[in-house]
Amino acid sequence: MIPSDHFTKFYNEVFKFLETQGEDALHAYWLEISKNQERHTIELFREKGLEGMREYWDHIRIEENCDLDLELHEDRLKLRMNACPSLGKVMDNDAEPMARYCDHCAGWIGPIMDKLGYHLVYDVIDRQKPQCVMRIFEDAEAARKAEKQAKLLMGWPGKTDHVGND
Repeated sequence: MIPSDHFTKFYNEVFKFLETQGEDALHAYWLEISKNQERHTIELFREKGLEGMREYWDHIRIEENCDLDLELHEDRLKLRMNACPSLGKVMDNDAEPMARYCDHCAGWIGPIMDKLGYHLVYDVIDRQKPQCVMRIFEDAEAARKAEKQAKLLMGWPGKTDHVGND
């Protein structure tokens, strides 16, 4: 198994290469990541809904030693990444971080939420800081309202209905 700091640095270089090949190549890769992650998540999310999502990210919090807060509400899940270990490792590297490194998270999570009928609002906040806020809503209108509050709203392949903050 590749140690996680090597893995994230590898991801960074792959993302940078794919970006030179065009947006379609980058999106195709994120969709492949999403398909792979479905094997680990979709049944749990389908069966347990927001609680299953909380379980999944709580496991990731422990496994990847993430400084994150999870808040499960009746109609939404909120994940606040206080210190992302993945972006932190990429930034602590002798190679330049890909400017849009954080986009890959929404790139794999968004398509899964779309398939399940949930509404993802992914706010990177600032690409230079290893932090973000992800909210998953059951209600589309609540998600649209939350999108208006985002500082740096992420999209993903196939996402067409976000309000954005252009």
